Amino acid sequence: MIHVFGPVSSKRLGQSLGVDVLPPKSCTWNCVYCQLGKTKEYVTERSEFFPKEEILEEIREAVSSGTAIDWITFVGSGETTLYKGLGWLIAETKKLTSIPVAVITNGSLLSEEEVRQDLLQADAVLPSLNAGSEELFMRIDRPAPGFSFDRHIDGLVKFRQQYSGQLWVEVMLIDGVNDSAEALHDIAAVLETIKPDTVHLVLPTRPSTESAVHLPSDASVTRARMILSAVAKVVHPVKGSMNLKNTDDIIRTVTSITMRHPLQERELRHALDELMPDDPDQAERMLSAMLGSGAFKTLTLEDGEVYWVPSSDTRT
Repeated sequence: MIHVFGPVSSKRLGQSLGVDVLPPKSCTWNCVYCQLGKTKEYVTERSEFFPKEEILEEIREAVSSGTAIDWITFVGSGETTLYKGLGWLIAETKKLTSIPVAVITNGSLLSEEEVRQDLLQADAVLPSLNAGSEELFMRIDRPAPGFSFDRHIDGLVKFRQQYSGQLWVEVMLIDGVNDSAEALHDIAAVLETIKPDTVHLVLPTRPSTESAVHLPSDASVTRARMILSAVAKVVHPVKGSMNLKNTDDIIRTVTSITMRHPLQERELRHALDELMPDDPDQAERMLSAMLGSGAFKTLTLEDGEVYWVPSSDTRT
């Protein structure tokens, strides 16, 4: 499949079937922590980049395969709401299945009424809020010209006023950037105006192209949970387990996942061990064969965690 991948284990959504509606990388922001790498050229106008019927057919095939799926998650190689047919896809997907639909977005286009209308049928929407001030917004999210902090917050507030589904705001916590008490109180003040159902605290665990992006300390995470929980329930999700048991082509599945985000080798190894519990050596041989195919390469972070990315990945 071209647009549908997984299911993959999600920190927020269990076994999540991903639906990528964009050509890489199409985004309104150039976030310092982005797992997709740098935004080489901003995209700010909505477009139907691929035929929506083509994407829907892949969703239909995936949900009818018998694979265990907790959520169908629209997530782009960039900013998901840039896809102009998103509202139609959400509506048609909900006709196909009772599996709940989520949309992961940076929220930058929620200031547009058309975009807000497109998302109203989703069961959960997960926008980003990484800063409570213009200065930190520009430093972390690095938006395209015209995408101001005030515009971002205004869009989030207006969407909350219209949306009756689950609004789960993501806050990416970065060491030495937005994890101070002052920065967190600023974020909490903005969250009070948005009124999300929950706040999902996320950490930059996957490789970034920016060398200055580091995991916050445990003390910083605790501080964030204490300050933000005064506004809404704070969730620091535990990562789920990758499941390959219903995959008929492991290499194709792993390839489709790594094209969207780096894949933790420890997670992949665990999934292969579960697939072949009576022969752990076979899992090791499969890992070696996949690396030997030349389709993948590995990246090792400062904490020693190893991630798989496509061999064409240019991050350092």
